[in-house]
Amino acid sequence: MQNKSYEEIKHNDKLIAIILRANYTSDRTTFFSSPEFSQQLGYIVYKKNGIIKAHFHKENHRKIILTQEVLFIKKGKIIVNFYTADKKYITLRKLNAGDTIFLCSGGHGFKMLEDTEIVEVKQGPYSGRDSDKELFEGVEEGIKGSRFQGTKGNKG
Repeated sequence: MQNKSYEEIKHNDKLIAIILRANYTSDRTTFFSSPEFSQQLGYIVYKKNGIIKAHFHKENHRKIILTQEVLFIKKGKIIVNFYTADKKYITLRKLNAGDTIFLCSGGHGFKMLEDTEIVEVKQGPYSGRDSDKELFEGVEEGIKGSRFQGTKGNKG
């Protein structure tokens, strides 16, 4: 399923992120995340006059070990840097308005190349920055936007 509008970022066969570009399209519903992930990413397709029957989601207690998040880039351009769980830099990708990224594992950091607006979805409840995140020194501060023109990381 690899193409220019869908990309999986992997390191040592471990899925780090899934990127859906703004131009992604499909004629059928597709879920990209593994069923065992605590967050699910899907692309849902319905025909005109299609119906989603009224429903609610039952209370279902789940144990969340790792926070996973989905970001929708509403406006702007950003660089996403990917890191292993032990804080080693892996690679980067450029995201543009309309792109969606599912951050599955490992670490990540961001550099805004333009004024940017992002919609973020992740599991809750939020337990506070000190218990939810571990901050570390990445490569974000040294990034200049023009450095990435024409590089492998400039995918969009």
